[in-house]
Amino acid sequence: MFVIDGKSIADKVKDEIVAETIKIAESGSTRPNLAIILVGEREDSKLYVDLKQKEAFKVGIDTHLYKFTEDTSEEEILEAVGFLNIDPEIDAILIQLPLPEHLNTGKILEKLDSEKDADGFLKDKPDFVLSPVIASIFRILAEIAFEPTGKKACILHNSEIFGDTVKEALIEFDLNVTAVSLKDFGLKNPEEQNKLFLKAQKACLSADLIISALGLPGFIDDTFVNDKAVIIDIGISKVDGKTKGDADFEALSKKNVWLTPVPGGVGPMTIAMLFKNVLAIYNHKK
Repeated sequence: MFVIDGKSIADKVKDEIVAETIKIAESGSTRPNLAIILVGEREDSKLYVDLKQKEAFKVGIDTHLYKFTEDTSEEEILEAVGFLNIDPEIDAILIQLPLPEHLNTGKILEKLDSEKDADGFLKDKPDFVLSPVIASIFRILAEIAFEPTGKKACILHNSEIFGDTVKEALIEFDLNVTAVSLKDFGLKNPEEQNKLFLKAQKACLSADLIISALGLPGFIDDTFVNDKAVIIDIGISKVDGKTKGDADFEALSKKNVWLTPVPGGVGPMTIAMLFKNVLAIYNHKK
């Protein structure tokens, strides 16, 4: 097995960003500014935001955190987004997801100025802004010199939005793509689970590229892959206090495949690609 070191690739991307922000500082211009909206007290969200702020500082991007309590009204969040949309000092905006259930996530995201959409959620976003997850996938494939022409990809997901978005991007990348939804897999009866398992297994076996974002630890084992397959593991779960991915690392270790580990794979990449978006938005304004 060949392990794809996402942290190492992310460091390369961040070095590229630092090189640009140093030039910005030397020119006397203000640094790129990213506004982050955090609603509620989810520990994982607070940890992600804290990490993003620390890493942004390292690469020369200033962050401005707007924290709201769990019971903040939708109107207040919309007002804050509207204010940041017109603030000339703010180059890009990130809304940390998931939002509390009483808030309409779609409505709030749609309020974003597409020219400041750091996460690339909006359909009318600029062409130079790409979802950090999709950008991470493409950068990883470039790093291992993956040639897409004539090859097949399989996406395992539990979100139609994610599945459709990634599928569209991979089709444009000249891949033949199959997407398999395993939404609510753990809630289905054993017979339905087995049918879905076999469907996913069959689709993966014929794929040269497998992208999994399920949150089902160890779901992909050595029966899912042929030699030389590339597995990009976006799933993340906690098992006995340890972070696990969808791929069974030990079972796949004897296969001749490429694999992004969890942790240390796609996670560091998405943060680096987020900052790349912020810098691209900043440069476009100048």
